[in-house]
Order: sequence, then C-alpha cells, then structure tokens
Amino acid sequence: MQYKRIIVIVTDSVGAGDAPDAAAFGDAGADTLGHIDAHVPGGLRVPTLRSLGWGQIAHIHREDTTLRGAYGLMEEQSAGKDTTSGHWEFMGNIVETPFPTFAHAFPPDLLAAFTEKTGYDYLGNEIASGTEIIERLGAEHFRTKLPIVYTSADSVFQIAAHTDVIPLDELYRICEITRNEVCVGPYEVGRIIARPFVGTLGHFVRTGDRRDYSRLPKKKMVFSYLSEAGYSVVGVGKIGDIYAHIGLTESYHTPDNAADMAMLTEQLLSHRDRQGLFMVNCVDFDSQYGHRRNTAGYAQCLEDFDAMLGEFLTKLQDDELVIITSDHGNDPTWKGTDHTRERVPIVAWSPSFTGPVDLGIRSTYADLGQTIMENFGTGTLPAGTSFLKELR
Repeated sequence: MQYKRIIVIVTDSVGAGDAPDAAAFGDAGADTLGHIDAHVPGGLRVPTLRSLGWGQIAHIHREDTTLRGAYGLMEEQSAGKDTTSGHWEFMGNIVETPFPTFAHAFPPDLLAAFTEKTGYDYLGNEIASGTEIIERLGAEHFRTKLPIVYTSADSVFQIAAHTDVIPLDELYRICEITRNEVCVGPYEVGRIIARPFVGTLGHFVRTGDRRDYSRLPKKKMVFSYLSEAGYSVVGVGKIGDIYAHIGLTESYHTPDNAADMAMLTEQLLSHRDRQGLFMVNCVDFDSQYGHRRNTAGYAQCLEDFDAMLGEFLTKLQDDELVIITSDHGNDPTWKGTDHTRERVPIVAWSPSFTGPVDLGIRSTYADLGQTIMENFGTGTLPAGTSFLKELR
C-alpha cells in the first residue's frame, strides 16, 4: 500500500473541453472551463488548482506557477453524460446501454403507474428547468396540493413540492415508491430526484434537502471491494445517493460545496487511525450554475472552491493522496440546460510528491477506480488502467 487514505473530490460538471465523441451528443465545441475562463477578465483566479496542473490540461489562461501535482484528462466510455454514468464508470462499471430518457416527457402508462402507486395525481410532466417550473406552477401546486413532476435531457424523474404543501418525509416516501415500483423495467431511469422548495410565490427557493434515488448497479464496484476487505469507505454530499449507499461504511449528506468540504475535513481528521477511501461530490457547480447557464456564478463558485481546496491541502499528511476530478461537463455558455460531453480534468497531490507528473489522456474514467484498487490491494477491475506507479 502506498497511501493509507485516498480522498476523491468530484467537482460536479467541471469539464475541460469536448470529448472525441462529443458530436454524437450535440456537444462538439463545448468547453466548460475554457469558456468560463474566457468570461473572466485575466482568467480564473484558481491558484491551487493551477498549481496541481489545471493550466496544463484545460483551455484556460496560463500563468507562471510552480507545478506540484499529477495532472491529466479522462475520457468517458459510458453511453451517457449524466452523474450516474460518470460516477459508476469511476468505480469500474462502464454503462454500455444508455439509461432511458424522455424526449417528449413521460408517457401516459408511466404516469398512470405513478398515480396508482403513490396515490397522487401530478402537475407538469414536462422537460423543464427546475427553478422555472416551480415558479410557473407554484400557485396551482398550492391550490391542488399535487406534486410537480418533470424531467430533463438526463435520465431523471424529478418530483418537486413545497414543504408546506407536501412535507419532506412524504416527498421522500413518494420518491422511494417511484424508484422501487414505478420507474422499473424499460423505465428504470438513472435517478429519481426529490426537489423540495420553500418561500412564497415569485420567491421560491430549492432547499439543500434534495435526495437522489439512484438505480442499483448490476456490477460490483470499488466501494464494495474496499469495505469487504475491512477498509473505511466514507461518502460525503451526494455520494451515498449516487451509489445507492452500496459498499459505504459511512455516509454524510450535505447541502452545498462549503458544507461538503467542511464535512470532508472533519471526517478525514477524525479517521486518521483508519485506512480507506473518502469521496465527496461538490454539486453546486452543476446544480446552481451549470444548468442555470450562469457563467459568472460558475466562475465565482470555482474560485471559492479553489480557496477551500487550498486550505484543505494544508491538512494532508504524507500517507494521504487527494484526487480531484469531474463526472461530466456542463458548459454554462452552451445551448439548452443539459450536461455537455467533455473530457474531465484529473489532478492529484500528496505532501510526499517530489515534483509534477503528466498523466496524459486516460481512455476511461475507470482509471481512477483501478488506481484505488491497486493502492489498497483489493484486486483488479474489468476496466481501467491504474496510474498509481506513475505517482511514484
């Protein structure tokens, strides 16, 4: 074993330029980091990430900086550009058959099953932006007491409700039924998403109590190999939801990037007597700014994260390795509000490093999982090539 603890930080949707197959997804030319950087006078102010190698692998303004990290790009092999596909591929499960999506919203038989199983009729049934649809249907939602259902270009069944209309526990119950009894068979979407919101008409705000109910993977992944071997597997943020809590020894739900990083720090410092994997998904980039096509907000979010990351790195020990990557792109300058098919950055650092390492372009996200498996001696995944030896 080289590292006693590996920390994986997923910056949700921070892509680094269109993937070789981007045209098949309608995304040729998309570039989340490059286009955001071009929007900021003088370029993004992310000194920590630049020191780890972002300036070498992303289309961003180059600065003179002392490189200290390992840096490269990863290309996705899964047949999708969504959170579940990206995360599953990280851990060795390449999604070969796309999850079902709904170009014309949900079909009548699926919604009939929703009504029968949950006991609720519904509002909406559209491909929609979550913030826009709750404002547009909010008054009717209060009048009818019915949940708002909608989808996107992703494989998702989203259910929104004001907490004064449908309490949080009831919304979660509806989502669990939808996951287990409604979206099954040909309708087994990647995620059911609970979207609670608060506030008054014209001023609705989605809360941090979102929950994602992921479909169950058909293949064994890294978490299970590690936990079965006696290692700690600690998930923070959306990680538990994304992986359906399979193989996790501990899971801590958090509402935003700041809480994600605070909880990650707390758990790392409190587990220094243990060995294993810590993983967090920082969702604000995607949910707050990418889907809402807010380029300035996305830029500020990146700079805020960089400051938090810089503080976090000061707490690492020589036997700890941090890896930062992303699960897909979401170019805020792109058309529509969907994710974008992009290569993603992968950078790594440990206080034990003696200099920078160029990891090149990795052919699958599963290289991450294979590296973790080799480090802990827990076997070999069917996909991916470890870069552990390159870090030496």
